[in-house]
Amino acid sequence: MKLDKSTIIDAALDLLNEVGIDALSTRALAQKLGVQQPALYWHFKNKRALLDALNAAIQARYDTYEPAPDETWQSFFRRNMITFRKALLSVRDGARLHAGTEAEPDHVEQIERLMVFMTRQGIEPADAMSLSIATSRYVVGCVLEEQSEAPSPQQIEALDARAQAFPHVAAALASYRTNSPEVHFLAGLDLLITGFETRHASS
Repeated sequence: MKLDKSTIIDAALDLLNEVGIDALSTRALAQKLGVQQPALYWHFKNKRALLDALNAAIQARYDTYEPAPDETWQSFFRRNMITFRKALLSVRDGARLHAGTEAEPDHVEQIERLMVFMTRQGIEPADAMSLSIATSRYVVGCVLEEQSEAPSPQQIEALDARAQAFPHVAAALASYRTNSPEVHFLAGLDLLITGFETRHASS
């Protein structure tokens, strides 16, 4: 088997889905590929470098970084963050894989085009960066919750039973229980975008 970066990344993503990020190691990956562990270091000097490459790979699969012609910034950010969520959910522990990473140097030109796009709509680069950070971290947090171990049925039942003595909490919980994670995610995303829009309009 030819051992190149693409082959290693594909195998590592398969292994990630099999065992999770805590058990993912260069040793386990080498065993999966049928090679000696040092062979991986020609391509990735350590596990952090490998995780960064995996994160970049899943982002590339769902890349929607470029605004469409005549698209508003509100539409772009909503569409982009929805796609970002899909990318993180596409692999096991996707949120943890992404957390702590930095933008790839090769993406600076794309980021510049985004800043130009936002500036043309009256938004300064610093504010555009703040919105990008806030919305992307919101996505990571939502996906982290979705990919974490869910509360036990006993915990849910205990909370719902206690809430019955508090009608406002009970009503809010009832609404929460009937909606999917995607519905909650979209509601929060719209709050972030609308909040930024309102603050920008008032300034």
